[in-house]
Amino acid sequence: MTDLTLTISRLLNAPPARVWAAWTDPQILPRWFGPEGWHCVTKEINLVPGGLWRFDMIGPDGMVFPNRHRDFAHDPLREIRFWMDDDDTGPNAPFAVVVTLTPEGAGTRLTQVMTLPSAEAKQAALAMGAEALGQTTLAKLAAVVEA
Repeated sequence: MTDLTLTISRLLNAPPARVWAAWTDPQILPRWFGPEGWHCVTKEINLVPGGLWRFDMIGPDGMVFPNRHRDFAHDPLREIRFWMDDDDTGPNAPFAVVVTLTPEGAGTRLTQVMTLPSAEAKQAALAMGAEALGQTTLAKLAAVVEA
């Protein structure tokens, strides 16, 4: 069986409640989400269980990437689950995403596991540097929750 997961993790110097708020508050999430140098333009956002966030991810070169996070499921202060795609139902969509928050010392260990739909989709994500880009996204989150 092929491993279709990509995992990134970071220890944040903030309590789980602050990290949780950064993921579930529609005023905060769009401010930090996305790799360094990228920003989000929200079309609609409802981060409650079963909700939807549609947005464009704008790259440093101005390139626009449509995104949709949908069907949120929450285990408050512990876990957020959602489906992620490019606002389409193409052959490589959707990806399952699970974000886990675990208290660690005075901070929170955030672990994000993305399960891609195929080996080809995983290879494409690795080729575009998804793991390194994910780490820069978590660095932007850290700047918000550790402030």
